[in-house]
Amino acid sequence: MAASLSQFRYASSHAENTNKFLREALNRLDYPEKLQNLLLTPRREMSVELVVQMDDGKIEVFNAYRVQHNNARGPYKGGLRYHPQVDLDDVRSLASLMTWKTAVMDIPYGGAKGGVTVDPRKLSERELEKLTRKLVVMAWFFDEYSKYKGFSPGVVTGKPVYLHGSLGREAATGRGTTFAIRELLKALHMGKLADQKYVIQGFGNVGSWAAQLLWESGGKVVAVSDVAGAVANENVSGRACGLDIGELRKHMAAGKTLASFPGGVALPKEDILAQPCDVLIPAAIGGVIGPEMAARLQCKVVVEAANGPTTPEGDLVLRDRGITVLPDIYTNGGGVTVSFFEWVQNLQNFKWEEEDVNRKLDRKMTDAFAALWGVHKEMGVPLRTAAFVVALQRVTRAEVHRGFD
Repeated sequence: MAASLSQFRYASSHAENTNKFLREALNRLDYPEKLQNLLLTPRREMSVELVVQMDDGKIEVFNAYRVQHNNARGPYKGGLRYHPQVDLDDVRSLASLMTWKTAVMDIPYGGAKGGVTVDPRKLSERELEKLTRKLVVMAWFFDEYSKYKGFSPGVVTGKPVYLHGSLGREAATGRGTTFAIRELLKALHMGKLADQKYVIQGFGNVGSWAAQLLWESGGKVVAVSDVAGAVANENVSGRACGLDIGELRKHMAAGKTLASFPGGVALPKEDILAQPCDVLIPAAIGGVIGPEMAARLQCKVVVEAANGPTTPEGDLVLRDRGITVLPDIYTNGGGVTVSFFEWVQNLQNFKWEEEDVNRKLDRKMTDAFAALWGVHKEMGVPLRTAAFVVALQRVTRAEVHRGFD
């Protein structure tokens, strides 16, 4: 989805950006150097070339990667990213972020990630299935693994509901983002969800669900963007202001472009982040808020629904400007949390009601925020640093108890 947005990303190593944030938290903790190196270094990295026969009979070769970062707290967890710009550095960063995300959310997983350098929009469903089966290590994953190990629905999460998936999984990351915003607003004494104006970069799964849920809560979503364009509206009949997200989603479902939505005015997608609002939600790709963009933002808080949207240099500018940043390893933790719930349901051979899933997710997001807010107040550090401190302490405790000397 993000290929044409790449021109707006700030050129830097994603893995090194993640480690810079980690080192800031490590500086607050009295850890020996060898433990720091253990926490920063992936356990295993793999690069392969996948040879696939395409529908037209031609042979194509795709680069693929898998990084297993840390499994001190549980089995490696992390899905696949299909994108034309995926490389080992990108996957290494995402695997590390998953380690800290699962720790912040206090779910018993480690961190991993896979990636294939390909534009999935250019593949047929059959070609994508063949490519996925080549990598093996989601219904395709479940089916391929089960060939060798027997019926094993819990080996992979994010499966269709009719194939042992979980109700509530589709909306989980966007719903978790909404819960995260609610908790932050309460802590900052900014009022309720309905009192805010929102701008959202990205209208895929996460961005569209966050927009829908915020809109249903009475919030005013004044501008959104996707890979092709952006649309804004601050004065819609029947609402104080903002886009009618329900109508916008129907418009998109009909195959029309976001920018052509009649209930708003099109604007250049590269201007989306600088639109005035209370809460800015980058929910597209990483590295979009560098120092120059950070200086242009017109918001009170940034809520990172994407992975790594803010660079370390951009983060420093936001701190200087007094703009609060709710970090990605907490904000978008709803997805992996409901993946954990799916795993538990598979182990139990029992499907939960969607209301149960959402209620348990709410509790997880609330408890996780309380933990990082407590460190933020106690240590006087930014919320990002506080989140990494919480995660590092939990992973370190597991490492030590499992035999690290």
